[in-house]
Amino acid sequence: MKKIGIIGCGVIGAGIAEFISKRLKNKCRVVALCDIDLNKARRLSRKIRPSPSIAGLDTLIKKSDLVIEAAGGKIAGIVAEKAIFNKKDCLIMSTGGLLKNPGLFKKAKAKGVSIHIPSGAICGIDGLVSASAGKIKKVRLTTRKPVRGLIGAPYLKSRGIDIKKIKKETVIYKGTARDAVRHFPKNINVAATVSFSGIGPDRTHVRIITSPKYKRNTHELEVEGDFGRLFTRTENLPSRQNPKTSQLAIFSALAKLKEVV
Repeated sequence: MKKIGIIGCGVIGAGIAEFISKRLKNKCRVVALCDIDLNKARRLSRKIRPSPSIAGLDTLIKKSDLVIEAAGGKIAGIVAEKAIFNKKDCLIMSTGGLLKNPGLFKKAKAKGVSIHIPSGAICGIDGLVSASAGKIKKVRLTTRKPVRGLIGAPYLKSRGIDIKKIKKETVIYKGTARDAVRHFPKNINVAATVSFSGIGPDRTHVRIITSPKYKRNTHELEVEGDFGRLFTRTENLPSRQNPKTSQLAIFSALAKLKEVV
């Protein structure tokens, strides 16, 4: 019985915890929860049977066989670092947080542990990984998001962009995946996931487009290389609880968890 610790009790963390308690209860169980909002953690704990304990980050990691991060990019790298130090596998949802410390994967390998990364809200990651066995010439990610899904992004504030005043389809950002994650830390984890699967964050090109007419988070992945050309388009429905999160991102976490356990 694999012991699971979940950091972050929002939409994704709660979805994972409830999935484990209902669908994977014969293979694993949630033993601990951690969230900066203790009330949120307590509410989730009451929904799970058997009820997991509420713990600090270090205690949770020590109690767990697998640590799941669903708390955001600011803490994702810290979670991975601490999990590796304690020789625990981890599953990271906020993949953008790993870009600040690219050496984590080498550290994990040296310790004999794994950093698991779900495919997130995009299709085609398997093809990109396969293409990486040969030479890749180009990787471009085009993301289209509803206006409300970009509200609060640091990039908009730093450039004085009032997202609510946009009336037509507008390219908000063009640049590298590394800069995209820095400017849109809560919106574009998929860019980091694509980077890790392909040619890295400095050679992966990203465009972010918005429009008041958009109702879905859409990701287009274009890859060219020795294998030929790959193009995928994923039209996501946003989570009802959090428009910044695609429903497929939550489902990808559940699929990865099933694979791991």
